[in-house]
Amino acid sequence: MGIAAFFGGRERDYSLDVILAKPRGFCAGVVRAIEIVERAIDLYGAPVYVRHEIVHNRHVVNKLQRKGAVFVDELDEIPDGARTIFSAHGVSRAIEDEAARRGLPVLDATCPLVTKVHIQGRRYAGQGRTIVLIGHAGHAEVEGTIGQVGTPVLLVSTEADVAALPIADDTPLAYITQTTLSVDDTRGVIAALEARFTDLVGPDVTEICYATQNRQTAVRDLCRVVDLLLVVGAENSSNSNRLREIGVDEGLPSYLVADGSAIDPAWFEGVVAVGLTAGASAPDELVDSVIAALRALGPVTVSQLDGIEERVEFSLPSELRHASSALEPARASAV
Repeated sequence: MGIAAFFGGRERDYSLDVILAKPRGFCAGVVRAIEIVERAIDLYGAPVYVRHEIVHNRHVVNKLQRKGAVFVDELDEIPDGARTIFSAHGVSRAIEDEAARRGLPVLDATCPLVTKVHIQGRRYAGQGRTIVLIGHAGHAEVEGTIGQVGTPVLLVSTEADVAALPIADDTPLAYITQTTLSVDDTRGVIAALEARFTDLVGPDVTEICYATQNRQTAVRDLCRVVDLLLVVGAENSSNSNRLREIGVDEGLPSYLVADGSAIDPAWFEGVVAVGLTAGASAPDELVDSVIAALRALGPVTVSQLDGIEERVEFSLPSELRHASSALEPARASAV
């Protein structure tokens, strides 16, 4: 069925312009986490067990399941001695201790930027400061970070939360932030903390996750030149939801879609230019599926907005690097 059929038989004499954000999709932390699972399966064989979704994207999880990954909610679902992987969001010290007690061979796929937040929190706690975490309750990263600091952590999401904190204004305080929040997301809460508390420290804004900030900046730029925004990502992906919210804030119809099958032709009546981006845990193939779905509705032209070129890479755990290197001669001789 062509585009005209969806618009009461009126012919469109133009192509739908699809403009891609840059950057979009996978960040370095997600690439590393997925590669850890894939290499573990290659090196040790299936199954390998992953606590929680390795990243918040069902397509990625399903693909890894087909390769031999088994995803569990808790460690007690993992058989003794089974290869175990912690997700990119990080885990609490209690989970680490339980895995060590059981002697589970662990590969830690925690994003290095999340680990950096854990280290910051422990350092501030060691200075005797009360820790405030800016983040969303219930998010896997937040739960892991709270469990890593080693002292009670106060969670805030809004400026109203800051005003309601049950501590004295002269309390020595330090804040850390969930990595899937950008400088823009945290600016108001940090300002509220600075306005209320007289002894406050926190990381420099340049230490906030590069990928989150870059994707949000790209979406704001995209919203200036399109009529509608599509964000490819999972419903439980914090950064993907935030990208959609930015589109709404910019006054555009904005939709979060898992893939091309979620496209509703009715969205595009009167639309000339569509902005298309993807959350940090959404692979390029899902963006391609959205473009294919739009092409099924009629003519489409695709272009990409100028943006930041990301060159960040994170190294794999040494166990995988060394094991992979040791296998290379055997692979070469087998060819």
